Amino acid sequence: MANHTGELGFLLTDLSATRELQVLQAVLFLLIYVATVVGNLLVFVVITLDPCLHIPMYFLLKNLAFSDLCLISTIIPKSILNSLSNQSTISFPGCAMQVLVVIHFAGCEVFILTAMAYDRYVAICHPLRYTVIMNRDVCVRVSTASWVLGAFFGGTYSAGTFSLSFCGSRKVPQFFCDVPSLLKLSCSKDHITINISVAIGMFYGLFCLFIIVFSYVYIFNTIRSIPSVQGRSKAFSTCLPHLVVVTTFLLTGAVAYTKPVPKSPSPWDLLPSLLYAVLPPSLNPVIYSLRNREIKSALRKRLWKLSM
Repeated sequence: MANHTGELGFLLTDLSATRELQVLQAVLFLLIYVATVVGNLLVFVVITLDPCLHIPMYFLLKNLAFSDLCLISTIIPKSILNSLSNQSTISFPGCAMQVLVVIHFAGCEVFILTAMAYDRYVAICHPLRYTVIMNRDVCVRVSTASWVLGAFFGGTYSAGTFSLSFCGSRKVPQFFCDVPSLLKLSCSKDHITINISVAIGMFYGLFCLFIIVFSYVYIFNTIRSIPSVQGRSKAFSTCLPHLVVVTTFLLTGAVAYTKPVPKSPSPWDLLPSLLYAVLPPSLNPVIYSLRNREIKSALRKRLWKLSM
């Protein structure tokens, strides 16, 4: 059978077959998307404009906010548009671009979260050397490395997936283009390129997870040795937001990309991917902003100046 997928594109799976529920889903997604964009933009702008926040921890947080903003913007607006227009189509280049950008920013986010764990390790376990170890040059290198690694994985995953032949069904068993669902549609028997890319990606993920676990083992040992209860509480409170963000992102991502892909997915089958695409980007600004006195103080100062 000839491969006409490149000409026709793909059909994405709707979260609901009922028109009323599709409109309701679009409205709900729009509210979540607007709130997420506003939250992450506020974090990014406040950290950029306030000199008091120009320290490594907030530099990394600013990069995380930008990555979250781009990640959710790659998936949710297309889903909203499809629901409102009652169409589920996506072009072949659009699908390839969606895979590339999603993997790119997911790869960036994993590296940034790993760097944030190391930053907390240095701040708590080696406070006297913090400014030497986590200087501006190191932060810039970390940011650059996250973009380079994200681009590498995005490019290899996208190229490996779309070098395959798609000669059967065009119905992607997912509400956005992702690698496992597209591999389900492929009629190519040789998956060497994408298999190697996935293997490298798994090693990368496990390596980052090892660094995060290693950092927190030392962090918790150091916190236990702090004599005062107030000191232990303060040290732990600086780690709690990061722990929540890491757990949410890695857990939802692992479930979304490792579970078997059904031929005819139900809404429950799409739930892990939905949580992976929506939950971490929308929760990150709330977790960091509501628990962080410095960001709240800087935000109040900016809003006060704007109101003057």
